[in-house]
Amino acid sequence: MITPTKGIAPDRCLLAVGAQVLLQLDEPRTVSQTWARLKSWRADQAHTSPVSFEWFVLALDILFAMGAVELVQDVLVARSTDAAPSER
Repeated sequence: MITPTKGIAPDRCLLAVGAQVLLQLDEPRTVSQTWARLKSWRADQAHTSPVSFEWFVLALDILFAMGAVELVQDVLVARSTDAAPSER
């Protein structure tokens, strides 16, 4: 589920979907804006594996657990990848 398996396509595993979500967070966005952009981006990139809203939320959960995103005043914000651990 988190990584690709025999039953989960590489573009649908949670780490890949999480990376795709991060691509949509070039600026702070609401959850619904991010979801709409992700669906549009996946269609433009010809990803045919379905990703439901529930799967999108699971990807957000993984990103939050890794400290890659945070929710600030109802807006998703991608955390800086160049921040030192003590700054997080």
